[in-house]
Amino acid sequence: MGLRLRIVGKAVLGICAGLLLAACAEDFGPDQHGRKVTAASLDGQWLIINYWAEWCAPCRTEIPELNALEEALKSRSARVIGVNFDALQGDALKRAADSFDIRFTVLAQDPAGRFELPRNDVLPVTYIVDADGKLRERLVGEQTSAGLQEHLKRLRGQ
Repeated sequence: MGLRLRIVGKAVLGICAGLLLAACAEDFGPDQHGRKVTAASLDGQWLIINYWAEWCAPCRTEIPELNALEEALKSRSARVIGVNFDALQGDALKRAADSFDIRFTVLAQDPAGRFELPRNDVLPVTYIVDADGKLRERLVGEQTSAGLQEHLKRLRGQ
């Protein structure tokens, strides 16, 4: 009986350790300012993930709308996240984000794999990811703050 109890105890301990490790999600890497974006700061929130590039004319028009959306969402468990389509890093990413006056978080590492986002060859493109990390909608073309807020309301069942 003692041996069986030890085996069951080790199995339960192993399961608990696995669950704890699974709960510690991997961080998102640095933002445009070089600050670490933690999993805890984004997990459990709806994310509006926008891909942009310096050469994309509609992106220049869309960024102020996304800045306004980020401000509007501050108390609603949702965030705007930017990703540079050309995978700029470090100072180049900061300069590009500053030139667009981006006021929301821009990730230096593409989160496409984490959220199973499909590859895109057109810009701008915006993905809406729910609080469970599941892709809910893909929007191609320039978006407005009001339009994205309506998409969120509909997807959230509000």
